[in-house]
Amino acid sequence: MSPKMEPSQENADGLEARKRILNAALSAFMEGGYAQTSTLEIATRARVSKRELYSLFGNKEAMLVACITERAQRLKAPADLPTIRSRDMLARVLAAFGTKLLTETTDPVVVAVFRLAISEAVHAPRVAHALDTVARKPIRDSLRMIMADARSKGLLAGDPDATTEKFLGLLWGDLMTGLLLQATNRPSTNEIARRASEASTALLKLYPKSS
Repeated sequence: MSPKMEPSQENADGLEARKRILNAALSAFMEGGYAQTSTLEIATRARVSKRELYSLFGNKEAMLVACITERAQRLKAPADLPTIRSRDMLARVLAAFGTKLLTETTDPVVVAVFRLAISEAVHAPRVAHALDTVARKPIRDSLRMIMADARSKGLLAGDPDATTEKFLGLLWGDLMTGLLLQATNRPSTNEIARRASEASTALLKLYPKSS
């Protein structure tokens, strides 16, 4: 009889299996499409049994949701943004925020995950919900807090919701559409920094100090 594993070893093995399953699922979804990928193929790639796969995720939709959730954790706003005390500081904070957002979101794997989520939104509503609640909403909430703080200090006129959407529009333009359609290459590090800086400068020109 083999010795019983310690709980810590079981947890480590479970985390390792979960990681292998998610990597295998994402690779299979990207190569063959969500609908065409079977749980057996994912289990085979991940070197686990179908029983273990189902015990960890339940179904294929849950795996795609987990893939989206894992990648979306990278899209959080920078945690070390300085306190905003001037318009110049606000411009730098927005540029840093935009650079972080574009850098993470334009990663080819992240774009592929978003493409999968969009293509399966009708057939797998949980996927669309995950994309909205884990990725899209937190980004806007973080940016809105910056805008609301700037407005409260008289540094930026305009409703925080409106300035948030305007900044994102200036930052993105049609870049994500091009990436999703594979009609545009991922911008370089310098291009991302330039784009974020220009979006920040344009926003402050549109919205002066509040009276």
